[in-house]
Amino acid sequence: MQYFFPAVFAAVLVAIDQFTKYRTVLTIAPGEKVPLIDGLAHFTYVENTGAAFSMLSGKTWFFLLVTAVFFALVSIAVRKKWFSGTLSIWALAAVCGGAVGNLIDRIMTGYVVDMIELEFIKFPVFNFADCCITVGAVILVLAVLLEKKPK
Repeated sequence: MQYFFPAVFAAVLVAIDQFTKYRTVLTIAPGEKVPLIDGLAHFTYVENTGAAFSMLSGKTWFFLLVTAVFFALVSIAVRKKWFSGTLSIWALAAVCGGAVGNLIDRIMTGYVVDMIELEFIKFPVFNFADCCITVGAVILVLAVLLEKKPK
């Protein structure tokens, strides 16, 4: 039961991610910019076959392999209770939700739909799943450092 609600949380994050990507594909032409918050961010539909800054572009097999290894490690970590604190489990759920969201894209289309572009900094276009992975990973690191270890 300890993992039920975090698993539901991860599933909800996947649903939100897939919905935002679906809406992007339906309403924005590739490369089109749609204002979101003036001077801060806009939507830009990008089909990304790589990682940030299009690194390893076209290497879908590599990202599928990395995701498979990640989930194998998560399975081991959960089984061995490496992450036992509440915060670390929820953070791990966020990372997993984001990873599944991008994995679905890579399997179904061979690319990830990105749509959020920041105007105030030169940064790659990203999506909701990327936010889940990044925020979840930062919180996970902090949780691991701050949570008390069981004796």
